[in-house]
Amino acid sequence: MTDSIDASRRKLIEDFNAVITDSEALLKALAASGAEKGSALRATAEQNLQVARERVRELQADALERSRAAARAADEYVHENPWQSMGGVAVLAILAGFVIGLLMNRR
Repeated sequence: MTDSIDASRRKLIEDFNAVITDSEALLKALAASGAEKGSALRATAEQNLQVARERVRELQADALERSRAAARAADEYVHENPWQSMGGVAVLAILAGFVIGLLMNRR
């Protein structure tokens, strides 16, 4: 579940970055036109872009902090339960070897 949340968050950040990039290109095109109405629109768009940039920075910082917290929790668990962790790794290695053996045997 957290993987899907992280994937959604990453996708949202990518989308925000794309919108910001496209909006900046639009603003440059508006600035080149020099119209009075365009400059008012440009000021509003720049303000909205600044808000969007700040929101993206907040989302990125939040995602980074959550990933650091998850890494710390995993590190603490491994240090508090080294044998269980080693057992889990051993089971995964055995299962991976079994699957690879099955796949190679099919040839």
